[in-house]
Amino acid sequence: MGAESLSSLPLLAQLPPIPSSHSPRQHQKKPMASSLSTAASSRLLPSATRARFSLSSPSPLSSLKCLTSSPSISHLFLHQRRSWSSVNVRSGSYSTAVTPKCAASNPDQLKSAKEDIKQLLKTKFCHPILVRLGWHDAGTYNKNIEEWPQRGGANGSLRFEVELKHGANAGLVNALSLIQPIKDKYSGVTYADLFQLASATAIEEAGGPKIPMKYGRVDVSEPDQCPEEGRLPDAGRPSPSDHLREVFYRMGLSDKEIVALSGAHTLGRSRPERSGWGKPETKYTKDGPGAPGGQSWTVQWLKFDNSYFKDIKERKDQDLLVLPTDAVLFEDPSFKVYAENYAEDQEAFFKDYAEAHAKLSNLGAKFDPPEGIMIDDGPAKAAPEKFVAAKYSSGKKDLSDSMKQKIRAEYEAFGGSPDKPLQSNYFLNIIIVIGVLAFLTSLVGN
Repeated sequence: MGAESLSSLPLLAQLPPIPSSHSPRQHQKKPMASSLSTAASSRLLPSATRARFSLSSPSPLSSLKCLTSSPSISHLFLHQRRSWSSVNVRSGSYSTAVTPKCAASNPDQLKSAKEDIKQLLKTKFCHPILVRLGWHDAGTYNKNIEEWPQRGGANGSLRFEVELKHGANAGLVNALSLIQPIKDKYSGVTYADLFQLASATAIEEAGGPKIPMKYGRVDVSEPDQCPEEGRLPDAGRPSPSDHLREVFYRMGLSDKEIVALSGAHTLGRSRPERSGWGKPETKYTKDGPGAPGGQSWTVQWLKFDNSYFKDIKERKDQDLLVLPTDAVLFEDPSFKVYAENYAEDQEAFFKDYAEAHAKLSNLGAKFDPPEGIMIDDGPAKAAPEKFVAAKYSSGKKDLSDSMKQKIRAEYEAFGGSPDKPLQSNYFLNIIIVIGVLAFLTSLVGN
């Protein structure tokens, strides 16, 4: 979860918003005055549950729950497809009527969106901030609250301005600007799914492990359903280990999962102007990629590996960032067991990280269908079984290599192979030959 918070993922540079494609019929952007005018109706934050808004009858401005008050936020969501919301304005007064319609994301659109995210990563190098986006949407989960969406978690609430303004989410408006065109293109994908899809894809494309993800998360429909501020980690607490446990235990995560997830700091950099942590620039960040600056946790801060644990343990390079919540991983006795292991064994780190990331991405989510949607291909087709002659013998002793080769040659002479079984007539012929040989052998024996 980033330097803005105790164990938040690092941010990339402030990236300029990317305008989404839109229909000529949609509203054009206009400056926002101190009191919202009729043109402000185009600045509705969209609902991923395809909610329909009706702004028709007079009512107080405060009742317009999805209307933003910041031009820097609202322009991101200006050009939304009419299939998601319709806006009617009469007499300059506003009211809302929200009718959420929960539906699972479209599997084909999820697959296509993943390919678009891969292309985005190749051109914008935005792996860290997309990972952080998914983490911060899911990381508000409270296991002690049963009701959805009050329990928080991966429900797409981070798209609303009220939650974007939380201190721990500083800079995530840039992540939204990057993926909003993909959301516009694939209206059948919920924000909750898109955030988690982008996060997992970023890990995998940076060289990390395959994350066993599922989709079908339902979105919240209005800002009132956002969690209160303070559920995400904070890097400035007096006791880092106690605070980490307080936050992550509330989500139902263990010490092992805390340490494994902290390893995602191998990606990205911290910017002091956003979080108050890190240097303005180091030899590893002065040339980008992206806008230069910030301080990274690792030398190759766009590569996912276990170098984070190695660097934190050694602390030999002053240009690499070490937050209090990083240092405590090798100071707390329970955390240290896992941190030491991950520093030595990248395979173990990848395994535990993949499991922890998948668990985090599901926290608090309401799935439709309840079992979720799998979009990745099934297990690779098994390779043809190697021919082992002894497998076809009835004796207890293994055959010699020369005999195996002879049997294999005879087997292949009839047209068989390890991946191509003999046709039924060949088997019939073999049975007949064996029967004749057995009969002749019995005669000779007699």
